[in-house]
Amino acid sequence: MITQIAIGAVLILATVVIAALAFWLSETLVTWASPWLIRRPHPPKLVLVLVAAVLMVLGVLTLSVWVWAFAFVALGVFDALEPAAYFSIVAFTTLGFGDVLLPMEWRILGGLTAANGLLNIGLFTALLVEALRRVRSEQVRGVVDER
Repeated sequence: MITQIAIGAVLILATVVIAALAFWLSETLVTWASPWLIRRPHPPKLVLVLVAAVLMVLGVLTLSVWVWAFAFVALGVFDALEPAAYFSIVAFTTLGFGDVLLPMEWRILGGLTAANGLLNIGLFTALLVEALRRVRSEQVRGVVDER
């Protein structure tokens, strides 16, 4: 049990570091593009920010799922990448079909995978909201400054 918790903690930390790097990259890109984003027309630029943020979120969530899938294969929990990736997606999204199960000696990792997915999805929801809020508030401030 302690081994599973330790492995799960390392994997969760790895995916949180990936998320942090993505936050940093997105913050850098918004700061870099800010002069362009605050100029009119605003709506198409908000759509662009939303689409870019969603694509980044999907990419990072996919990468996080692969981290878990490769770990499952490396630990010998699954003998092939396809069932490991499938289980990781189902657990990470907290869907929990239950059609593919972990062996009894590794089942705690399933719960940790779900907890990690829940945490990351919450983090990325905050990222989406913050990216749009920041760009929109700078756009509004730019309109006020023009007056």
